[in-house]
Order: sequence, then C-alpha cells, then structure tokens
Amino acid sequence: MTSIMDLYSRKIISWVLSDTLESKWVIEALKKAKRVRNIDNPLVIHSDRGVQYVCSDYFKETAEMQRSYSKKAYPWDNACIESFHALIKREWINRFKILDYDHAYRLVFQYIETFYNTVRIHSHCDYLSPDKYEKKFWQELKKIELKLDNFKGYEKSSRLTCTFS
Repeated sequence: MTSIMDLYSRKIISWVLSDTLESKWVIEALKKAKRVRNIDNPLVIHSDRGVQYVCSDYFKETAEMQRSYSKKAYPWDNACIESFHALIKREWINRFKILDYDHAYRLVFQYIETFYNTVRIHSHCDYLSPDKYEKKFWQELKKIELKLDNFKGYEKSSRLTCTFS
C-alpha cells in the first residue's frame, strides 16, 4: 500500500493498494493527492528509499516538489507514516483472513475513510480526528481573516486629523 499523509493533521489524503512495488502506484497516489488537495505549489514529499521512490518516473512526477528521504534502514525518519501502517495492521487488517484483492481493498477503505480520518483521535491533533482537526484549523483561520478584515476597515475609518498649535 502506498499512502500519503498530511503531517499537519495526520490525515491520509491519498492511498493506493497494489500487489507490486511498481512506481506507477506511487505516481497514482501522488496524482490523487494533488487532486484532493488542489496542489499547485511545490511542497515537501518525504519517503523511504524504496525502488519506487528513486526511479525516473517518480523523479518526473515530483520535479516541482522538494524530495526528502529517510536514511537507509532508519524508519524513524518517516515515523508518522510508518506508525500509520503499523496501526492499520494492528487495529484492523490483522483481525481478518483476507480472501482476495477486493476484500483487502474494502478493508483498507473502511479503516481509512470511515475510521482513521473521521473518528480515530490523535494526541498530535489535540485528541481530535484528522478531519475534525482540519475543520478546526479552517474555522480558526476564517476567524482570523475576519478580524483582519475588520481591523483594516477600522484602521481606514478611524484616522483622526490632529491640529497642533
């Protein structure tokens, strides 16, 4: 499974389940993440040093991004996504005997889309789910923008003319 996490909210913004390590699956996940987040600006993409992350196709797809790699055999550099992969196995996948690809896909979908992103709380997110944490961020940002707009209006209307003699 290839998954892309937003490190601010810990939300899994894109994932692809495959039975190979081909780069096309990583590229599919990247394209989906760009679409979901409407990403135009360069950003940092962090991964391990797997063959799918160092091939020419991956380099082309991430040309406008800053690539960051974990040190060889050092998963702690990518702890958040490594932790997620351990969680999905421990909390969900290991409970089932997987019958086929479709069954595995449904299980991964259920965990990510109906539990991990929407319900499961994270200490990093002030004990909110990733979805709720992002919603809180956008609400707070909107409040700040409104205050700034009000301040700009106040600043223009409250200028005093002073005369000194």
